[in-house]
Amino acid sequence: MAGHKVVEIPASNVKKNMTKILFDKGYILNYKFEDDDKQGIIKIALKYHPKTKKPVITKIQRVSSPGLRKYTDSNNLPRVLNGLGISILSTSKGVMTDKEAREQNVGGEVLCYVY
Repeated sequence: MAGHKVVEIPASNVKKNMTKILFDKGYILNYKFEDDDKQGIIKIALKYHPKTKKPVITKIQRVSSPGLRKYTDSNNLPRVLNGLGISILSTSKGVMTDKEAREQNVGGEVLCYVY
């Protein structure tokens, strides 16, 4: 991950799953989970467009929060930028994108929108 801007965040199982999704969908360049004496750290190498040098992720909008949880059923899953972005949900079948939740016909807690 040398030569790229790297962001470090405290680890949790949900954040690890979200990081894997962001990598699989091409929003980040790479990631690494590191253990420490506490909860662990996630190191994320941010991805930039090769020509414009602008970040691939323009915005991550948190939807659900501890004080105000936002849930949706499988019939009302959110679409971000008409399908150009993704929403990430925590479902009974794990953390997944809105597209995967539609395919599996599950709803859940809407964690964030990424675009």
